[in-house]
Amino acid sequence: MKQVRGRVWRSGQPVDDGFTFSAISDCLADEDTLVWADIYDPDHDALRDLAKELGLNIWAVEDAVAPKERTKVSVYHTHTFFTVYAVDTREPHQGAAPNTSLLVKHRISAFVLPRGLITVRLPSVNGDATEFDMNQVSQRFDDLGGQRYGVGSLVHGLLDVVVDGHFEAVEALDEAIEGLEDELFDDGGPRRGLQRRTFQLRKDLVELRRVVLPMREVVSTIQHRRLDSPTSPELDPLYADLYDHVLRASEWTESLRDMVTTVFETNLSLQDARLNTVMKKLTGWAAIIAVPTAITGFYGQNVMYPGINTVVGFIASTALIVVLVILLYVMFKRRDWL
Repeated sequence: MKQVRGRVWRSGQPVDDGFTFSAISDCLADEDTLVWADIYDPDHDALRDLAKELGLNIWAVEDAVAPKERTKVSVYHTHTFFTVYAVDTREPHQGAAPNTSLLVKHRISAFVLPRGLITVRLPSVNGDATEFDMNQVSQRFDDLGGQRYGVGSLVHGLLDVVVDGHFEAVEALDEAIEGLEDELFDDGGPRRGLQRRTFQLRKDLVELRRVVLPMREVVSTIQHRRLDSPTSPELDPLYADLYDHVLRASEWTESLRDMVTTVFETNLSLQDARLNTVMKKLTGWAAIIAVPTAITGFYGQNVMYPGINTVVGFIASTALIVVLVILLYVMFKRRDWL
């Protein structure tokens, strides 16, 4: 095991230095003990041995260490297993490549037992070196004071941190999309790579939806089947509020999908509009330039015509060019062609 940490509560009170990996099964056997064990990048054989000792479903153990697994929840006779993804956001910076993702996903699997919670974490899905901060999960346990309510409080603290991260990720994508909208209508036009950045935000949103939408099933299943103490009804309002947050995050991603699609389509429409404007200007100036070209070409014929080789003819042709050019310029300007 690369990293193993945990906490133990007895009679609702935390026990200092009361956790060791080898003593997990002994702690779980004590009816007055509540255990949380967190395992990062686990050794497969050690995890299988622990699963056999605790009677965990072998297929659930395989899912916990599988390289790719979707967000899901599975209910067994003696325990519940679920996999969720916590999401962190990177701070965008000016020199970042257009295809840089704003999201960093951290996979967390958990085995919910009658008197314990075992979380299994794998390295970041995006290959990012940063790890998910489990200290905030531990702090959420203490803030809730949930050790009095059994393992259901531990599960709620974990899911609450995960869902809060989803909200922050959705908010970050919302702000990024609004930035693209402002850039679209900037007087100087959008910066280079707008389409690439829009496409990357679209990919980030798809990835986020894949982890946010299944959370409704996960929270609902755990809410209605918790292996905690008989005092668990006190946690029902908290789980109801958590489920409401999941629904809000899901609905927010739906609206963002429409927004990013609108940005993509608006960018194409504005490009067409800018092209039409350029074509109108080119056409207007071409028409203006065609006037002196036509008149000087006429006077350049090798034939006799009135005013040839005279000052009056030069003045007449020049005046005609100026009048027609001014007339065309005013006409095109009024029609917003120039």
